Amino acid sequence: MKLVLASRNRKKIAELRTLLAQTLLGAEVLSLDDVGIFGEIEENGTTFEENALIKARAAAASGYIGIGDDSGLTVDALGGKPGIYSARYAATEGEAGEHDDEANNRLLLKNLEGIPPERRGAAFVCAVGCVFPNGKEFTVRGEVRGRILTEYHGMGGFGYDPLFYYEPFGKTLAEVTPDEKNSVSHRGNAMRAFAKRLREELAAGKDLL
Repeated sequence: MKLVLASRNRKKIAELRTLLAQTLLGAEVLSLDDVGIFGEIEENGTTFEENALIKARAAAASGYIGIGDDSGLTVDALGGKPGIYSARYAATEGEAGEHDDEANNRLLLKNLEGIPPERRGAAFVCAVGCVFPNGKEFTVRGEVRGRILTEYHGMGGFGYDPLFYYEPFGKTLAEVTPDEKNSVSHRGNAMRAFAKRLREELAAGKDLL
């Protein structure tokens, strides 16, 4: 079974391929480039789920099952920001160009200055959208709760991982192994939910492909 993941982010593709290999045996995950879909996909949704489906629909144009994911950081003290704008957080505030992890982290720390640890709760959120060749769609969501530190810890991961402290591990998500991260991460939780739902849909529907 072939699935097309609507992404060109090499780290994300590698991470999702690993997660799907663990949860959906026999699945071959292809990128947009692998199936000849070029150009940018305009993510103009207002929620993680809407953006995930926009990407999945573009991937499903390949004729295979399309998968799209949209993820980000929601911070309690910031009213849920940066949310769907997580990758472009600094850009939306006019402080950097598109998708600058370092600038995003600096801005997050700046906007949380003076906020005590007990009010720095946050969640990584991931929505996964799936679109079948026959047009049927579904979404699932995964989350992981933690809190935002006042300084970086760890060299692994990407994005906001060095600032996101996960209490059960006593570390940030940039300090854990890839397997540890996948076992609790928002993306890991979403992919496990996606694999379960996909198996159910395939078992119940005969004309999805």
